[in-house]
Amino acid sequence: MGLSVGIAGLPNVGKTTLLNALTHAGADASNYPFCTIEQNVGIAAVPDLDLRRLQSILSPQETIPATVRFVDIAGLVEGASKGEGLGNKFLGHIREVDALLHVVRCFDDPNVTHAPGAPDPVRDASIVETEFFLADLETAERALKRWGLVAKSGREGKEEAAIFERAAQALSRATPVSDLDLTERERELLAEARFLTDKPCLYVANTGEDDPEGQGPLVQALVAAKGAERVLPVSIRLEAEVSELPPEEQIAFLQGLGLEKTALDLVLAACARLLGLITFYTMAHEKLQAWHLRRGSTAQQAAGKIHSDMERGFIRAEMMALEDLATWGSRQALHDHGRIQVVGRDHVVQDKDVLQIHFKV
Repeated sequence: MGLSVGIAGLPNVGKTTLLNALTHAGADASNYPFCTIEQNVGIAAVPDLDLRRLQSILSPQETIPATVRFVDIAGLVEGASKGEGLGNKFLGHIREVDALLHVVRCFDDPNVTHAPGAPDPVRDASIVETEFFLADLETAERALKRWGLVAKSGREGKEEAAIFERAAQALSRATPVSDLDLTERERELLAEARFLTDKPCLYVANTGEDDPEGQGPLVQALVAAKGAERVLPVSIRLEAEVSELPPEEQIAFLQGLGLEKTALDLVLAACARLLGLITFYTMAHEKLQAWHLRRGSTAQQAAGKIHSDMERGFIRAEMMALEDLATWGSRQALHDHGRIQVVGRDHVVQDKDVLQIHFKV
């Protein structure tokens, strides 16, 4: 399964337009609140120059890039947990994602409706975050009640009840689950809840077309509140226009505005940084494919990204370095010079490794 990212925020702040710019999903993005009433889903192929290099070296019959699944949900308003607006039922659609893009409006335009009044990025972000906390608190309390009943019956459940009680107490104090000091076992127990406040979150500051680099006061206020490393300025309307251009024209258009990368490049790089991801490649049956993997993962875990059967039946992996392939020019040349490394299940995969996995079910 590829990387998945949820897109959330207040109504009418550019979430669906961002989805369309990133994935060409073609979802309706009209200028009125609650235009989105169901989830919109789009898939984006990850731009990868190294994959192109490998394609030219290995000459596979098929080349498949890594992909990212983006899920855009209906806007949240203050009181969503109590049924205001469209409520918070759509939060369930993003509990399964790996990371969140929280879109915050950072431009003023009387022609674009903004539910809370004049844009105030810090206040607006807080409204959505409060709804995340309340939804997680409801989830924690429900789990606590369930495990509490199990514990009272004399069966197992005391350990689970204790950690969910701890999570509920933290959430009631507006402390995100990600800030809790948890053991590996406690994280496993909480994983079933898929807490929103436990997910890495990137704030996408939707800037005006006249401020694509995000130097204006509204963006800077959000940066001051959340930290520069967690705020990504993007002129979403501008990016939507760029995304409609042929690829060869996009870079020239952006450079004319003083920009170097598309929103997709920026978002993917930021998500990889937040999640600690690397890219590895596989070559099998004349098919070259790119995959995302958590940094520090083993060869057996890498096999599991491809298929659970490969992880269970893992025997060994043949590992080639991208630069070795670029230097020697072919897999056969690496074999002849002893540059293919045979590794076991506990070998830690490095960024840009090329693997051929052997397994038996």
